[in-house]
Amino acid sequence: MVIGAGIAGIEASLLLSKAGRKVYLVEKCSFVGGTVVKFENVFPNMECATCMLAPRQQDLLQDRNIELLTLAQVAQVGTSPEGFTVQICKRARYVDILACIGCGTCYEPCPVSAPNEFEMGLSQSKAISIPCVGALPNVPVIDKERCVRFAGKDCRACKDACALDAINLDQKDEMLELRVGAIIVATGFDTWNVGQIPRYGYGRHSDIYDALEFERLFASNGPTEGRIVLRSGRTPRSAALVHCVGREEKGYCSAVCCLYLLKFSHYLKSKISDVKINEFYTDFCIPGKSHQRFFERMVKGDINLIRASRLEVDDCDNGLVVRYDTGGGKRNECVVDMVILAPPMQPRRDTPQLAKILGISLDDKGFFVKGVASSVSSSRSGIYVVGCAQGPKSIEESVAEAQAAVADILSSSRSGGL
Repeated sequence: MVIGAGIAGIEASLLLSKAGRKVYLVEKCSFVGGTVVKFENVFPNMECATCMLAPRQQDLLQDRNIELLTLAQVAQVGTSPEGFTVQICKRARYVDILACIGCGTCYEPCPVSAPNEFEMGLSQSKAISIPCVGALPNVPVIDKERCVRFAGKDCRACKDACALDAINLDQKDEMLELRVGAIIVATGFDTWNVGQIPRYGYGRHSDIYDALEFERLFASNGPTEGRIVLRSGRTPRSAALVHCVGREEKGYCSAVCCLYLLKFSHYLKSKISDVKINEFYTDFCIPGKSHQRFFERMVKGDINLIRASRLEVDDCDNGLVVRYDTGGGKRNECVVDMVILAPPMQPRRDTPQLAKILGISLDDKGFFVKGVASSVSSSRSGIYVVGCAQGPKSIEESVAEAQAAVADILSSSRSGGL
């Protein structure tokens, strides 16, 4: 069983299937791809994220050795002669995944409109929807918490709009029992809420964005269809990119933040050629030769790199004012239209609960702890932890760890283990 259908979980599932193993891929969301689905490009080569991910997604959905369980979470894990007995809670989608063709005619009649959680509230979505254009499986899900029918109203708008009768409002949640020989945990990460540091002004002032919000602004399938605009709809003429937001509070460096802010500078320049960019940093973390080349390529443009401390952001008549120190006791400031903050990566919110269910340990930062058997083992034999479930990682590192976990499982099974 693989828990989490992000890039690491997909990689592990496909490799295990190619080796002839039956795989249960458990994903709590309605789609596969994880956080990478939100990206337009990925560093260090700035390749199209969809072009990288979509073939893997299609292979996954068509693989007969892989049973994909979306809207599903692990409820209980016990031992069995094969390894583990697992109880899975699978929530109802209320849409027949085989009958639906993803035409979207059920969205518009829905009377509910609310902030789209996938887009971090930058757009609205209906109670029946897919997270974004291109999400796979291309089958909507009904949000039971928003749908007025589940609040007691007699609404059948989406069902009446579906010519294929794919809407099934009588679907029920299910409990499934699986027997598996090994478990790979690939649950990914959350980003820290930068609003917890008042001096950055996030949540109080317009046009201050965190990293994933800005990623969606640039994305061609995002809320603005790739146009980088302020909340007023105006094109920004200047931007401040702020590194290491929350690093002192969390007590660790996420390492990839420096790289994705450099990527954002490239995003801005590619859409707004004359935009003025001030990039504020305390230290640069550029691990590896390929990332060093990426850094050198990104800073060749017209970017003002400023080593700063005691940075704060506030409103002013002309936009946002950024105040900061550069040493020597002098206080500096600059006025910009847009501020982009780089929050640290942190464990998924439900990580403590999952650790308790699996019977494995967490480290002092709340990530799953590595075992002693290998770089991807956990504190319990037969359970492996890969990617950002272990701690902040790049995509390349996450994929490499998924490959390492599969190699461990296959070698153990050949030697009479799992």
